[in-house]
Order: sequence, then C-alpha cells, then structure tokens
Amino acid sequence: MNIKENLFKILEEIEDAKKYSITNEDVTLVAVTKTRTIEEINEVHSLGIDNIGENKVQELKNKIDLLNNSTINYHMIGNLQTNKVKYIYDKVALIHSLDRLNLIKELDKRAKNDNIFINCLIQVNIGDEPQKGGVAYEETESFLEKCLEYDNVKIKGLMTIAPNVNDELFLRECFQKMFKLKEKIKSKNYKEVEMQYLSMGMSGDFKIAIEEGSNMVRIGTSIFGSRN
Repeated sequence: MNIKENLFKILEEIEDAKKYSITNEDVTLVAVTKTRTIEEINEVHSLGIDNIGENKVQELKNKIDLLNNSTINYHMIGNLQTNKVKYIYDKVALIHSLDRLNLIKELDKRAKNDNIFINCLIQVNIGDEPQKGGVAYEETESFLEKCLEYDNVKIKGLMTIAPNVNDELFLRECFQKMFKLKEKIKSKNYKEVEMQYLSMGMSGDFKIAIEEGSNMVRIGTSIFGSRN
C-alpha cells in the first residue's frame, strides 16, 4: 500500500476505535515524520493531516525551514535537551515531552523574553522504564504543581509512551491509569492547567489507547512504512 492508502486505513481504524472509546472524543492524529522526506510530509499534509511530530530537534528545525508552511502544526515528541530549546521553542504548537524542572525553566525564560506562551504536555513514564524519559507516575501531580510557578508555559495535558509489549491487558491497564490521572488532575481545577490532551498510542497500540481515553495518537510506521 502507498501513503494515501495507509493513511485512509489508519483514519478508518481511528473512527472504528472511537466507537468503543470511554469518552467518544475526537482524536487528533499526529503523523510522526522521523527520517521522512519533505515530499512525504507534503503528501500527508495534502491529504488533510495538519499535525506532524518529530523526535529530534535538528530534524524538526530543518523540516520547518524547508517546508516553510504556516498551516502545519509542529509537535516536538522526543526528548528535548535544555540547550536545544532555543531552536524550536517558538516554532512548535505543542511540546509532548516536558519532564524536568530545568526544561520548564528554560522554556519559560525564553517565552517571557518573547512575550509568548508555550504549550506543553507532561510526559509520564507509565511503565517505569529507565531507558525512557518522563515523570514517574506517582510524582506527576507534585511535578505539575511545581510547573504552576512558570506563567509562560501552559500545561495542556499528559503524554505517555507505553511499554513495547504484546500483552493487551497490561497495555490497557497502563492507558487506564493515564486516563484516571488525567481526570484526577482535571477535577482539581488547577488555575492555568487545561487537561485538553491525553497523547498516547502509536502504530502498534493506538486502537487500544483510543478505547481507553486517548484523544491524540502519534503514528509514523503505519502511515509511511518501515523506516530505512
């Protein structure tokens, strides 16, 4: 199948999964374009996908410059090093990987200097995996409360990368925990915090994630095929 066929198949599967969602919310598809060409990105954009996600700062910066397209929403979905914030902080619609105080301090400093706001999701390490970034599940609320001190960074929800396992029951439990956490935070009505997005689900598990309350999925391989 080509990109168009793959994409339409994914969109159909998202709609099917929504029928079983505990929220029945609309789902935002972020096309993950790591290692993909400008031509491939332009193709998915021409097919109606306005949100693209990148894992690496340099690749994201290069693609923003080359695409030169103000109708695309750029998402930083990978680990963001503090010393690389300067390259993309004012160019992205959403940063998915906020997980450290020194990172929010740097984002807030630059946002204040430019009199802008930067939208972020707190990344939660739901599987407690040492090789992955993210705040520990049990520490998410205390981390969020520290984030409230930084006025120019706006918390818009939560993100997680589920463990790469074939155990559907375990994956459901992970996603269910994330949804409960999002709802708990929402119920506390923190000023300036908006639990708008629960970003979870990738090519291998997005249908389960949607059923368990995800309203933003990050999909690359199932759209573009395997990476070189």
